[in-house]
Amino acid sequence: MRASQQDIAVREKNSWASVAVIVGGGVVLALQVGKASIAAPLLRADMGLDLAAIGWLTAVIAVLGMLGGMPAGSLVAARGDRRVFLAGLGTSALGAALGAAAPDYAWLLASRLLEGLGFLLVVVAGPALLQRVVAAGQRDLAFALWSCFMPTGIALAMLLGPLFSSWRILWWSSAALSLAAAAAVLLLPPSARGDWRGWRDTGRDALATLRGREPLLLAAGFGLYSLQFFALFNFLPILLTERMGMPLQTAGLLAAAATAANIAGNLCAGVLMGRGMARWGLVAGGSVVMGLTGSGVFLSVLPDAGSFALCVLFSAAGGLIPATLLATAPRAAPSPARVPLVVGLMMQGNNLGQVVGPAAVGGLIQACGWPAAAGIAGGAGVLALAVALGLRHSGR
Repeated sequence: MRASQQDIAVREKNSWASVAVIVGGGVVLALQVGKASIAAPLLRADMGLDLAAIGWLTAVIAVLGMLGGMPAGSLVAARGDRRVFLAGLGTSALGAALGAAAPDYAWLLASRLLEGLGFLLVVVAGPALLQRVVAAGQRDLAFALWSCFMPTGIALAMLLGPLFSSWRILWWSSAALSLAAAAAVLLLPPSARGDWRGWRDTGRDALATLRGREPLLLAAGFGLYSLQFFALFNFLPILLTERMGMPLQTAGLLAAAATAANIAGNLCAGVLMGRGMARWGLVAGGSVVMGLTGSGVFLSVLPDAGSFALCVLFSAAGGLIPATLLATAPRAAPSPARVPLVVGLMMQGNNLGQVVGPAAVGGLIQACGWPAAAGIAGGAGVLALAVALGLRHSGR
């Protein structure tokens, strides 16, 4: 009996070590997303970029994800979760290295597209990898931790970015970090090919998923959340340095703190759902708070300290949304086999929001000033509330 208990303890220890490696890989890829935002002042000084160009530089990483979420889910089934996860980390490292050597903006933009492919592969393969290496009784906590990888990575980018004197050194360092994460993933159990039935059946499953009302609502909700979050946080370092007059290192610390509040929101959503709170209510509450606080930040309705407090509240309330939507995906899938397709569709909505939000806000600020972006924040909040109301009967 004692030996059996020891075996179980060893398996659980190994399981959580695997979770740490997988979530760590996700954090590294999220850092790749956030590094362009904190490096924006350095990029503007070196390349003379305007805010619209910075907006595209931060948004283009999500372009492939707008169309490739569901196909990437099929690739995981065909080739195996660990293989696809490793391919994502390797692709990200290559993109970062090419970006570090970029002679001009066009080259740098193209390298960010390659980083976006790596990000897509990791984000889609990560949940499948977790599902395989974690025992059933530990999956809720494991997936709660996974839902935190994005704000954690972005917060680290905000915190570490100001320590670099050159954006190129930051890019080289991020490439090395992706390779280190890939080396750690090699220690995980090898992936096996899933129950893949060929592209024809996958196409049928995809069409059936797209015909479902709830998967489309989940994708729309994720897209609107991402639009609001990245519309503000991709420009937060610039807002803090240029509008509030803070030094870059201070701006990085404050932006990291605000982003970390999103982690608390993710974990809080897991606790509230466990206590029976309505999922649509969590999405509705988070959407309303994001719309109001985001508009308040862009309009500067409060002094600088108050505006930053609104950023923290915006981030914390927003964290309720992604964790809730991801946890609702299995309930919304037409069948268990189609859960990865639902998650892939949600990632397409997520990436669409990442592209539209920063690009629209960057262009609008450049043309009309900071207050003009309040309309985007408020409008997205209203639409997200409508999506939440549509999810009232989800999973019943």
